[in-house]
Amino acid sequence: MANLRETQKRMTRRLLLESGLELFKAKGYAATTVDDIATAAGTTRVTFYAYFSSRSELMKALIDERLNEALQRVRSAEHGSTAQDLVATVADGTPEAIMEWLRRTADNWPVIRPIIRIGRDAAVIDPELTDLVERWLEEAIGDIEDGLTAAGRFEPHQRRFRGVLAMAQLDFVAQNWDRADWKLTRDQMLDELGASWVRLLT
Repeated sequence: MANLRETQKRMTRRLLLESGLELFKAKGYAATTVDDIATAAGTTRVTFYAYFSSRSELMKALIDERLNEALQRVRSAEHGSTAQDLVATVADGTPEAIMEWLRRTADNWPVIRPIIRIGRDAAVIDPELTDLVERWLEEAIGDIEDGLTAAGRFEPHQRRFRGVLAMAQLDFVAQNWDRADWKLTRDQMLDELGASWVRLLT
């Protein structure tokens, strides 16, 4: 019986997260209420508050769980979260490894993009969420810095900034690829991005 209750709790929480994400995408963060999310999940406001203390807590969970899951990030004492495959890719430093990591990441853009966009929109409205996405990006920058440190490439003062430049490029391209007219195919875009990362990180 206890296992059934736990399964139901996990399912309800998942439904609340999925409903929140879909509503945030369709209506925007500002226009979506706790009641909207609860109704879409087939439950009540009281049940919503049993899982999340506020709409902003649900948004934090989307970043912390859904985004990190899509990018295979796990908890880290140093950075909050880490992607060991990114650290290993940067430490390897071969153009092939970098291109392969970028291609895998680009495959996840349809999942990643809306969560980051919503997170940035939410931060404008909700002070609790200020810098939420940027803190997450800082964790990825830390992974690049760790990879460069493991490889012994560049001076210590250069490593973090090179990570900043690499993640700024990736974030901008990921957020704008579907609506920009850069006159490139997806493969051409990834080749250019990969070449830039190789120059920055090797």
